[in-house]
Amino acid sequence: MKSNKEAFRDYLQLEKKYSPHTVNAYLNDIAFFEAFNKANFDQDNIEKVNYGQIRSWIVSLVDENISNVSVNRKMASLKSFYKFLLKTKQIEVSPMLKHKALKTPKIIQIPFSEKELTDLIRQIDDPVGFEEIRDKLIVEMFYTTGMRRAELIHLMLRNVDLSSNVIKVLGKRNKERIIPVLPVIVEQLRLYLNERASVENIVDDDFFFISKKGLKLSESFVYRLINSYFSKVSEKVKKSPHVLRHTFATHLLNNGADLNSVKELLGHSSLASTQVYTHNSLAELKKVYSDAHPRNK
Repeated sequence: MKSNKEAFRDYLQLEKKYSPHTVNAYLNDIAFFEAFNKANFDQDNIEKVNYGQIRSWIVSLVDENISNVSVNRKMASLKSFYKFLLKTKQIEVSPMLKHKALKTPKIIQIPFSEKELTDLIRQIDDPVGFEEIRDKLIVEMFYTTGMRRAELIHLMLRNVDLSSNVIKVLGKRNKERIIPVLPVIVEQLRLYLNERASVENIVDDDFFFISKKGLKLSESFVYRLINSYFSKVSEKVKKSPHVLRHTFATHLLNNGADLNSVKELLGHSSLASTQVYTHNSLAELKKVYSDAHPRNK
């Protein structure tokens, strides 16, 4: 018979359709709480804890200088676990019932400017060889499709349709979506595929983007690539694939795209997730308004 943790793992994988990375994060958080509970309360069974024990763990995490964001994530893991136990009638009341998340500062992602993107594209405009062509294409794919880093890494060769100018990506919770590709990017996709065909001994042949050794790209490689390129044209502190995704959304909104369309392109399940990007769009709108209105002359 499966333990509650094993059943919870299956629930996250099969019903919630969370990624392996997310499932592992949830299970690790629960394991850390188990260890804390055993060490401090000499109790093996976390199904029978009270909120006071959970509160003690929160205090210990804060004392270890764990950020409020990280603490809240761990509490979300516990909350999901006890919600599952309620659903399967293993417990009658969740010990997380009255828990309130710790306050966290609102972090506003600062997108790259259109000038920064233009300057970078000019710098890498004439790539030579497989790696340079691939790397430029990765930058362009992030900026012109708004895809997530994991979506780019796991983009399958069979899901790139050059005849219809679309790609199919697998987003969060295994939700598929179709993203249109600009004609200029289709040309770069063809160029990359020609170079890719010359790579010998491809191991991960199903994946669209591969290394020169024929392997699927790693998350750290893609992060370093974007950080390195944008360090040449931007002094922003954060230079990551996520900032490029943010830039994609902000530039679309600044140039007249409606929020619903951007929501669909990003693969968000609700408008609330997309509305975070309207902050920068509003800033641009205020600037245009301030520059153009006669009363401000």
